[in-house]
Amino acid sequence: MSVKKKATLATGKRKTAVARVIITEGKGRIRINNTPVHLHEPLTAREIILEPVALAGEYSSKVDVEIKTSGGGALSQAEAARMGLAQGLVKHTKSKRLKTTITEYDRNMLAGDARRKEPKKFGGPGARRRKQKSYR
Repeated sequence: MSVKKKATLATGKRKTAVARVIITEGKGRIRINNTPVHLHEPLTAREIILEPVALAGEYSSKVDVEIKTSGGGALSQAEAARMGLAQGLVKHTKSKRLKTTITEYDRNMLAGDARRKEPKKFGGPGARRRKQKSYR
């Protein structure tokens, strides 16, 4: 008979990238799209993803994290994963101290960034740019 572990679900969004995070009791393993985090490329994205783990300290060594990302580019996915991981750790631990630590470091880890691409309009190639006007 298997014992069910307590799982915490969280999501992070950045631009068009979405990261779904599942946190369970464990030994501190982190996997992104079924690969261990230390094999994740590029290095910058890996460092972005591991920021909440460094801030969490002893909390992160007691949990296993499974992250699934989709949409957007490599760094948008990394920032979405970072947000989902931070939110998931706060939700899983229910720690006020961890929440204030993360908020003081970077509020976007918990709050998110609502900026999106503006829709294209008529009369030009993009949202704001227009065809050049000539008087001669």
